[in-house]
Amino acid sequence: MARATRILVVDDEENVRLQISTLLKLKKFEVEVAQDGEKALEVYRQNPFDIVLCDVRMPGLDGMTFLERVGGAQAEAAVIIMSAYGDIELAREAVSKGAADYVSKPYKNDELLLRINIVEHRLWLQRENLRLRREVHREGTFENIIGNAASMQAMYRIVEKIAEFKTTVLIMGESGTGKELVANAIHKRSPRADKSFVAINCGAIPENLLESELFGYIRGAFTDAVRNKHGLFEEADGGTLFLDEIGELPLGLQVKLLRVLQEEEIRRVGENKPRKVDVRILAATIRDLAAEVKAGNFREDLFYRLNVLSIKIPPLRDRPEDVPMLIEHFLERCNTKLGTQIESVDPAAMKQLVEYPWPGNVRELENLVERAVILCDTAIITADLLTDKIARSPAEPVSRVPADMLSIKKTVRILEEELIRRALSKTGGNRTRAARLLEISHRTLLYKLKDYQVDADRFSGK
Repeated sequence: MARATRILVVDDEENVRLQISTLLKLKKFEVEVAQDGEKALEVYRQNPFDIVLCDVRMPGLDGMTFLERVGGAQAEAAVIIMSAYGDIELAREAVSKGAADYVSKPYKNDELLLRINIVEHRLWLQRENLRLRREVHREGTFENIIGNAASMQAMYRIVEKIAEFKTTVLIMGESGTGKELVANAIHKRSPRADKSFVAINCGAIPENLLESELFGYIRGAFTDAVRNKHGLFEEADGGTLFLDEIGELPLGLQVKLLRVLQEEEIRRVGENKPRKVDVRILAATIRDLAAEVKAGNFREDLFYRLNVLSIKIPPLRDRPEDVPMLIEHFLERCNTKLGTQIESVDPAAMKQLVEYPWPGNVRELENLVERAVILCDTAIITADLLTDKIARSPAEPVSRVPADMLSIKKTVRILEEELIRRALSKTGGNRTRAARLLEISHRTLLYKLKDYQVDADRFSGK
C-alpha cells in the first residue's frame, strides 16, 4: 500500500496553520507545521516531505529565502508558495526560482486541494520516470523484457532514443521474440505513457470484421449495427495503437491505414465525415515486407510510411547467454502462478537448454519451463523432464556419414537432409527463407522435404 503524501505547512499565523493542517488531515495527508522559516528548515532537514506549503512573507527567514535554502528546483520536496493578493508578483518570482506553484490568500479549500493534487501528480510522474530509467540500467531487464546480450542492450538503447517521438515504428522479429513487449516498452517510455496502449492482431480477425474493429461504425451501417461503436483508433486517441502482424492486413484496409497516417483522421464504417485522431502507430511483422511489396501483397507507399524507424528483435538462438536468465525469470513466475517451489535447473539440463536453437524463441522457452515445473517432483528440474525435441535438437546433424560410406550419391542425400534441417532450424521453419539460405528454389525445397520426410512445422516452435 502506498504511503500517504507528507506535507509541511509553514506560516506565522497560527489560525492559518490550524485551518490548513485540519483540512489536509481530513484528506488523509500526513501533516506537520512550522511557525517560521527557521523552524521549517529544522523540521525539513530532520524529516522527509513530499510537499511544503510556505507563506512568502514571514518575520526572520521568509518564504523566498526558505526556497533558496532547500535548493529551489533541486529541492527534494515540491514547494508551493502562499501569498497575499498584493504579493502575486513575488509569488511568480518564486516559481521562476524553482517553486512548484503558488496559491493566493485568502484561499479557497477546493483551490488549495487542486493545487496540491496537481503537484502531487507531477511528483508521482517524476518518480515513476526515475524508477523506469533506473530499471533500464538494472542488469538484464528492460520493462518486462529479459535479456543482457549485447544485441538486446543495443535494442534497448534504440527504444529509449525513439520512444519520445511520434514517428511510426516497424518492429520486426520471428514469432515468439516479444514484439508486443517491445511495443509496450516504446509506449511506456513515450510522452503518451499515461494514455491508452491498444493492441490488435491483424491476422486474428476476419477481413470483413477488421475494418469496423479498427475504425468503428455508425448505427445502421450494416444489418447488426444497432448502435454507434468506437473503433480501436478512437480508443487509442492520444495514445498508441499497436498493429501486430501488419503483413496480414488486406490491401483494401492498407489504403485506409495509409490515409490515417497521412491525414490523421478516420471514418467510421457508414459515415461520410472524417474524425481527427491523434494516435501513434507501432506495427510488427514476422514477414519480409519488402518481399511482400515485390510480390504485390503489400503497398509500397504504406511500407515506407511504416518503416520510418525500425527495430529488429534478435532471435533467442543468437543470444544463448540470455537463456539461464530467462529460465530463472520463468521459474519465479511459474512458482507464483502454480504455487510450486522449484529452485533451479540442473547443469546437464541447462546445457541442453542453452544449446537448443529455440525456433519458437522466448515463447517456446516459457512454455517448456512451465511444462517442466508441472512435471517436476523435486526442487530441481532435470534433463529427463525435457522433451525429446530438446534432447535431440534439430539444429544438430541428425545423421552422420558412416566412416565406411563411399557412395557419393548416398552421402549427398545425408548431407542435403542435414543442411535442410539446419536451414529450417535457423529460420524457425520458414520454408521461403530456408530455400534462400540453401540457394535453391522454394519448389525444390518442398520436393526435398517430401522426399526426406522432413516436417518443417516441427521447427516453428508451434
